[in-house]
Amino acid sequence: MTELQWDEIDRRAVDTARVLAADAVEKVGNGHPGTAMSLAPVAYLLYQRVLRHDPSDTDWLGRDRFILSAGHSSLTQYVQLYLGGFGLELEDLESLRTWGSKTPGHPEYGHTEGVEITTGPLGQGLASAVGFAYAARYERGLFDPDAEAGTSPFDHHVYVIAGDGDLQEGVTSEAGSLAGHQQLGNLIAIYDSNQISIEDDTDVAFTEDVAARYEAYGWHVQTVDWKKSGEYVEDVAELNAALEAAKSETAKPSLIILKTIIGWPSPGKQNTGKIHGSALGADELAATKKVLGFDPEKSFVVADDVIERTRSALAEKAKTARAEWQRSFDAWAEANPERKALLDRLEAGELPEGIADALPVFEAGKDVSTRAASGQVINALAAELPELWGGSADLAESNLTTIKDAPSFIPSEWSTHEWKGDRYGRVLHFGIREHAMGAIVNGIVLHGPTRAFGGTFLIFSDYMRPAVRLAALMNIPSIFVWTHDSVALGEDGPTHQPVEQLASLRAIPNLTIVRPADANETAAAWLELLRRQAGPAGIALTRQNIPVFARGDGDASGDTFASAENTAKGAYVLAEAPNGTPDVILIATGSEVQLAVSARETLAAEGVNARVVSAPSLEWFAEQDEEYRETVLPASVTARVSVEAGSVLSWRGIVGDRGRSVGIDHFGASADYKTLFQKFGITAEAVVEAARETLKENS
Repeated sequence: MTELQWDEIDRRAVDTARVLAADAVEKVGNGHPGTAMSLAPVAYLLYQRVLRHDPSDTDWLGRDRFILSAGHSSLTQYVQLYLGGFGLELEDLESLRTWGSKTPGHPEYGHTEGVEITTGPLGQGLASAVGFAYAARYERGLFDPDAEAGTSPFDHHVYVIAGDGDLQEGVTSEAGSLAGHQQLGNLIAIYDSNQISIEDDTDVAFTEDVAARYEAYGWHVQTVDWKKSGEYVEDVAELNAALEAAKSETAKPSLIILKTIIGWPSPGKQNTGKIHGSALGADELAATKKVLGFDPEKSFVVADDVIERTRSALAEKAKTARAEWQRSFDAWAEANPERKALLDRLEAGELPEGIADALPVFEAGKDVSTRAASGQVINALAAELPELWGGSADLAESNLTTIKDAPSFIPSEWSTHEWKGDRYGRVLHFGIREHAMGAIVNGIVLHGPTRAFGGTFLIFSDYMRPAVRLAALMNIPSIFVWTHDSVALGEDGPTHQPVEQLASLRAIPNLTIVRPADANETAAAWLELLRRQAGPAGIALTRQNIPVFARGDGDASGDTFASAENTAKGAYVLAEAPNGTPDVILIATGSEVQLAVSARETLAAEGVNARVVSAPSLEWFAEQDEEYRETVLPASVTARVSVEAGSVLSWRGIVGDRGRSVGIDHFGASADYKTLFQKFGITAEAVVEAARETLKENS
């Protein structure tokens, strides 16, 4: 190990980082200065000495990944992005937390160069980092599986800074357990154990032995205590040695417990909750600047020799690392032309030509659950798409998310009689950990070009909401497979029967919900999900068998139903009104589309012309131009009925004041699904009655 070189300019750069953090919060009047001040030497060490990255190309394939899980301490990262020349300048620090700035209150992916993930809700960053580490290993298996450890251009590390709040959130316990199980030696987390939160000393709620817990998870744990001598000494060399030891441990993820004093060296507020989430105040800021040798009358001051050193040294380090990596990458590309072609396709976000031909076609007249259809589609696509991988939160046999004949993504020693383990496998087992599953899928997608999915019951999407919401906020294409999508899951009863979930998930901006009406819609939906490279989606699938509709090749006409290829439009005319001009429009999703189809026939016998619209995705439909939407739901036809076995909250804007909604706005019960639909009024007869009512209302 090369001895750490740390000189006077490094020391002043660290102190400059502390003062910039304090100045930025003071100027805006709110924020979190304390952790950024005490973590300044940690972040500086990482950015200037440890991380392999390139300020001129923050998307460089060969870079290490850095995740600030303690996102409230955004200045910990912003100041280093400024000092390192990643694109932030002093004015960006001065505009912290203000409209239009590059420095929002928490780091945001896609908003600030050099930020790998949006970290706001505590725990999500550290949990998603496990997904980053998953992806790094899987991608190595795709592109360079036979290279010796540490020699591949696809070898790199994932570094995390986490705080007390991250370690308290349950999602990190789930993800930490999985990380140890997976032996993710490429994951290194620094836990800033300052033992202060908003309510001050964490002893009021958090006294466990974190080291013992993570050792029990299977992590390599080290402690670096800057308070051990009785005086506070920021021993950067000791931390650097711990990082080197962590890098040398290739069979376990590493946790470095760093014991710090929050707000150091603020003379009056260090080690208190008062410096965690609020400005120091003019007097305390001035006192801190005096301690550090800065002029208390001046703000946002950076010495020329400091900024020249931090930027030039990092640029030179990046140039050397980049050249070495490029030689390795070029040699790999020459030796592996097919794998290089795969990498190029994935980085371009493209699917193979003719991929639609791989989709299974389901025979009309049979009854097939959409979860079963989804399972067949996943396997058909997986045969053509090595980038597609995923699994379930211990519900594989119910979700039908398993890629058959593929090994599991686990160390081989964890193989069972049911599952064969391989460190480069593609079947994911999350255990009963929906919280972590959502975060890990996000981390996989953020890391690189593969496409991952995670499955559970729709009701348990509630456990995943923080990760789902962050995926939507980041506009990343995570895929969530949610089966057992209504009270029709039956006898398990109301605890497992989703009612409000579809409506509440649709309320998340930028999240797509897809609820296909039959097996062929399911196939078309999966293809569209994979074609899209932005925004997350949840596909909601039935437990029970439902009819596979007989369809034509194009749009609906006469008694010929429309092709399932229309699924990509979000909503389409599945069955046209018998005379071509609808008196009433029946709009349904999922398993309830069959009820609308049956109601259409009954209404036709009464002389009422009903159009059936299948609406698998209201979000995709909203993307279509006004002309198309008018052809499906003409404004002149205000007699409308929505049909969905869940909350009707999503439908008022579609059916209007004079329309009707057939749905369920109460909890379910334990019984078979046919009984439940009958008792709760989710029937073709109820749809017919609702159509009569809306026609009367509109007459």
